[in-house]
Amino acid sequence: MKRSEINQILKNAKAFMAEKQFILPPWAYWSVDDWKNSKEDIQEIIENMLGWDITDFGSGDFYKRGLFLFTIRNGKFNVDKKPYAEKIMIVEENQETPMHFHWAKMEDIINRGGGNLVIELYNSTSDEKLDTTPVHLKTDGVKRTVDAGGKVILTPGESICLEQGMYHLFYGEPGKGKVLVGEVSTVNDDTSDNCFYESIGRFPVIVEDEEPLHLLASDYQKFI
Repeated sequence: MKRSEINQILKNAKAFMAEKQFILPPWAYWSVDDWKNSKEDIQEIIENMLGWDITDFGSGDFYKRGLFLFTIRNGKFNVDKKPYAEKIMIVEENQETPMHFHWAKMEDIINRGGGNLVIELYNSTSDEKLDTTPVHLKTDGVKRTVDAGGKVILTPGESICLEQGMYHLFYGEPGKGKVLVGEVSTVNDDTSDNCFYESIGRFPVIVEDEEPLHLLASDYQKFI
């Protein structure tokens, strides 16, 4: 992805979050110099990869297959005491996050406002294939069952609990607008706890055609 494309996605995301009155922590807007000057005090942010996160999953087309995320808080396995994580995401209409599950993480996905979020679900087999068995789940604490490959549509305010090993793919429902999506989970490790059904890239290779508007979590080692 080009840095200019990432910068524009960031501008659009900030405008949408402002519209929905979702406020990020102050360090979200720091300059590179601010990061460097605070380096000794922000190791949790750097090591636990808090902050801006944009990916096209290697597709080359962010708006067809991609995701905007901001990790607000996160622990780290066997390092610190924090056992939980929280993210905010923006999902465009028909913008796909590919089919995947997590070995360790259990998460609630919450529609925080905007359009509707469509989630397609499968159980996983012992060899990490798509199972054909019905998927048992809960939405806002209410038990539900869908067929393998079935869809759950979350309207604003609704949530779904995704257990370990549960394959899920999601996108914004066409014609309903982009979606502000929350995630509350156990500790999140995007470097080792994502099992994608297809072989894809989680973090983008960035072409530096202009200066960063804000650093991504994947930028910290390069710029700080």
